[in-house]
Amino acid sequence: MKKDIMIVTGAGQISLAIARRVGFGKKIFLGDKRFANAETVASIMTDTGFDVTAVETDISSPKSVKVLVETAADYGDVKYFVNGAGVSPSQAPVETVLKVDLYGTAVLLEEVGKVIAEGGAGVTISSQSGWRMPQLTAEEDRLLATTPTEELLALDILQPKNIRDTLHAYQLAKRCNEKRVMYECVRWSERGARLNAVAPGIIVTPLARDEFNGPRGDFYKNMFAKCPAGRPGTADEIASVAELLLSDAGSFITGSTFLADGGATASYYYGPLRPKGDIK
Repeated sequence: MKKDIMIVTGAGQISLAIARRVGFGKKIFLGDKRFANAETVASIMTDTGFDVTAVETDISSPKSVKVLVETAADYGDVKYFVNGAGVSPSQAPVETVLKVDLYGTAVLLEEVGKVIAEGGAGVTISSQSGWRMPQLTAEEDRLLATTPTEELLALDILQPKNIRDTLHAYQLAKRCNEKRVMYECVRWSERGARLNAVAPGIIVTPLARDEFNGPRGDFYKNMFAKCPAGRPGTADEIASVAELLLSDAGSFITGSTFLADGGATASYYYGPLRPKGDIK
């Protein structure tokens, strides 16, 4: 029996949780820049009954992304897509955050959108950070959404002189992810497919542990302590949201971003996490 194809990028805990939740009975192509990580995850999943092939993939490289997408499309109909690849503000400089999290995601959404099969669905993992920065103008949002992919990093808003630090770069990247999902979902709909994003809060993963132990560690620990949930989340909880968006139960949902942060953003604007002074 011919299997539907699922492309997954980023061999991290969130990608793995989603792939395990919805990848049974499918052929999964798992892309990660660190090929050894992808091979390890592929081996673990294969040993538990999944069909996974690891592919070395650098999402900041259009050539690399095209190899992954073409490899999957040559095998069969690409029906599902999950992007969990990225770097955190404590892991990389401003330029890398923008090249991977912003530009790389835009490349993926565009390239997968060229092959996604009718009835297909995709999810990209964004972040609560996109919700926690000063509002952009309508024109800035439009430019993040619609600028041709190869011109994105040339936007004035993304120039080093206009970016305070790696956290600001990350916030801009995640805001762009969400706007890009809105833009690309229209193009995906021409192929009869859907596209959404999930914006997690603090999820216990190796990446999050880097943040806990990094220069903003106390900030993040305070954030989950004072959010309504009173704790960080788990990768399986994000997988539950993604499962809805990738399933027929979510067939009326496209172009949306689901904030799953334990209420941290609500607390930031209207609760104990609200910073001193006005939020603009």
